[in-house]
Amino acid sequence: MFITRLTSGIILVALALIFICTGGDVLLAAMLILSLIGMFEIYRIFKIEKSLPGILGYLSCITYYMDLRFKFCQDVMVIFLAFLIILLAVFVFGYPKYHTHQVMAAFFGVFYVGVMLSFLYQTRMLEGGQYIVWLIFLCSWGCDTCAYCVGVLFGKHKMSPLLSPKKSVEGAIGGVAGTMLLTAIYCVAISAAFKIDNIVILPLVIISGIGALISMVGDLAASAIKRNFDIKDYGKLIPGHGGVLDRFDSMIITAPIIFFLAYYFYI
Repeated sequence: MFITRLTSGIILVALALIFICTGGDVLLAAMLILSLIGMFEIYRIFKIEKSLPGILGYLSCITYYMDLRFKFCQDVMVIFLAFLIILLAVFVFGYPKYHTHQVMAAFFGVFYVGVMLSFLYQTRMLEGGQYIVWLIFLCSWGCDTCAYCVGVLFGKHKMSPLLSPKKSVEGAIGGVAGTMLLTAIYCVAISAAFKIDNIVILPLVIISGIGALISMVGDLAASAIKRNFDIKDYGKLIPGHGGVLDRFDSMIITAPIIFFLAYYFYI
């Protein structure tokens, strides 16, 4: 199991390097595919993955990503308003075929997975985004690793005993501190390697600390959904890790946070 998980992790890191370094349409396509798979995973919980509400959700996500690329819609909210109106029409005229929670899940899935994951692409497209985008990975995967190590060694006080008994307050503190340290090392390393003089380390360290703290909310939120429906994993796509939402749960909420903090307080 450990070897399988490790191998999958190495492959994921390699793919992340390829897609992030390439950027542009390649990254956009990768994020769209990940979003659609993640939406399928959460729609499956509500039994709408192959029904009309689910299909409308997929089409809405694809339209949103196409707008990110081609900017054909002056206000992106038009896409989501149209989706909501059509979704409600399906709910009304198909009544009582679909339950209220299924219609709400169809709308939720687009934002929770599709829109929020898109900020990884949007961060990459910012000025200096080829360097800033890696903070998303440091704040999600880096924080998770540091929190686990510190929690195993020093964890005593449970952070969320009912939801995730193995997570500790000490681990959470270690995760945030470790992420900030990794970010400082990362900034120094890329400044030296690429001879970049305009990287200001302190703001990026603070941004990563905030991102790491919020990434835990994403992790626990995904766990809460699984517990509500009594499932272990969202899927089996990634051997040793589960589904897309199992591996990218913290990144989903971290990506938009890093984007907006970098956009308003760093660039």
